Amino acid sequence: MDFTALLQELGKGFVGFTAGNALMIAVALVLIYLAVWKEYEPVLLLPIGFGCLLANLGMSNEVGFMKVIYDAGIKTEIFPLVIFIGVGAMIDFSPLLAQPSMVLLGAAGQFGIYGTLLLALALGFPLNQAASIGVIGAIDGPTAIFVGSKLAPEILAPIAVAAYSYMSLIPIIQPPIMRLMTTRKERLIRMEYLPKPVSRLTLVVFPILVTVLVALVAPDAAPLMAALMLGNLLREALVVDRLSKMAQNELINIATLFLGLAIGSTMTAKSFLNLNTILILGLGLLAFVLDTVAGLLFGKVMAVITKGKVNPLIGACGISAFPMAGRLSAKMALDEDPSNFILMHAMGSNTAGQLGSVIAGGLLLALVNGVL
Repeated sequence: MDFTALLQELGKGFVGFTAGNALMIAVALVLIYLAVWKEYEPVLLLPIGFGCLLANLGMSNEVGFMKVIYDAGIKTEIFPLVIFIGVGAMIDFSPLLAQPSMVLLGAAGQFGIYGTLLLALALGFPLNQAASIGVIGAIDGPTAIFVGSKLAPEILAPIAVAAYSYMSLIPIIQPPIMRLMTTRKERLIRMEYLPKPVSRLTLVVFPILVTVLVALVAPDAAPLMAALMLGNLLREALVVDRLSKMAQNELINIATLFLGLAIGSTMTAKSFLNLNTILILGLGLLAFVLDTVAGLLFGKVMAVITKGKVNPLIGACGISAFPMAGRLSAKMALDEDPSNFILMHAMGSNTAGQLGSVIAGGLLLALVNGVL
């Protein structure tokens, strides 16, 4: 074989390799570092980081096996739906059903979505992109990907990365806001134990009823909600334990792995290194902060209305990031008073936020489709 031809063959990976690719590889290594050494949502950040690494070594979502993964799971919207089946199988809605008022906190936790949408429009983003950017505020990767892939696939990479990154950084971003927005007296509020247990019939009927209502009232949100409720029905039926455990483990783990790789494969220098990406990441962070602030403010209002029976900290977990946000709110209360247990109440607010984010995503789809 000709020696020159051999060198060309061996070095063809360097053809087209740019400083931008090198920078994105550095970003990939940072994500992997955060996953491995800082343990920030490693199940998400590790495959995203490795996918970004591959994308900038010539294996993006436009070629080879990464294209197959992307087309099979993102373009068809299968990965977000499969993950939601697993999430639904993990969720216990009994704290929410025992205290339906937590729905209000779940609604308040979506404020950042709409506030950010308006700001994105003011900055010159078209409505479809502004809505996709706003949904980062759901702090729910599958919802952000589902909505983004339908409305603005051209900016899906930064949307997905922002949604998952901010979800992993909840323990860093939320505590300072929670301390700033609440007094120590409010953080010390003890909440009564939940009322009588929710019946099995209620737990079984709930996912069926929610699916029917959402499909009729907000059909654009129906696929995500149906997947979430199917997983929950597997859990609460108590007759398909194998399917429930499979959804909570093998199914969601496999889907998360391939989803992370698919997201990372879109993070090429060409698509990622531009001013729009910086704006999207900044707006996504703003949406997260607004969600937290709105939830805390509504929690404070509920504390006043109930004469000190609601700890405002549970308002911060009205976002969708289940169960991290709920656990964090409970931990904040324990830090102030080791005998103050508000975990069940926080989980009620957190599961309400999960439902609220899906409905908010459906409303955005309906809004954009109705206007465009």
